[in-house]
Amino acid sequence: MIDRSTLRLSAALLVVGFVLYVVVGLFHPDGPANDHPVVFLEYASSPSWTVVHLGQFAGMSALIVGLIVLRVALGVQGGGAALVARLGAVFAAMALGLYGVLQGVDGVALKQAVNAWATAPEAEKAARFASAETIRWLEWGTRSYHCFTFGIALILLGAAVAISARLPKALGYLMALSGLAYLVQGWVLGAEGFPDSNTVAILVGYALLLAWTVLLVVVASRARGSLEPNTQERAI
Repeated sequence: MIDRSTLRLSAALLVVGFVLYVVVGLFHPDGPANDHPVVFLEYASSPSWTVVHLGQFAGMSALIVGLIVLRVALGVQGGGAALVARLGAVFAAMALGLYGVLQGVDGVALKQAVNAWATAPEAEKAARFASAETIRWLEWGTRSYHCFTFGIALILLGAAVAISARLPKALGYLMALSGLAYLVQGWVLGAEGFPDSNTVAILVGYALLLAWTVLLVVVASRARGSLEPNTQERAI
């Protein structure tokens, strides 16, 4: 059975995490991300860089903890659904660790590197720029693998939701689709960094994540006591 209080906690964490992550991201310096000479100057002049990246880390942390709590809320103890749910929780934890590394690279190291480049004497600028680009490419790598692990976590937990039939199967399908969008992001980031095609994948991922989060909120808010699959679903 699914405990409604745990399900509601998961829904609350997911909503707070999603809203915080998206809203804080609106304050991130916006420029041609693959045009490093231009965008590095924007980054160097940003006074809110550290706060924005801390906010993004807080939002992603709430999202991922919400996913792990959802795994607990499912309450599956054996069989294929339990195994898939456990694997999903493991990948979610890996994604959180990678996101912490990412924000250390992007939120701290890259900022210091672009600041040093922007203020360096002309004779040192080429070397400083090369250092900043190296850190940028490290950001591509860590962000790429974060997207891969986060996407796999969404796919696995979505599969567990669909297999267990303790929540609407549509919820599981939407979770898995949002995971696929993050896998696409991971591939594009690793190959090209931040082209326009990555923006499309990000927006699709946001839309699908929002869709299944809203559905989860509706299901959790309507719950009265513990939930369990109906007789037909248990028989499947």
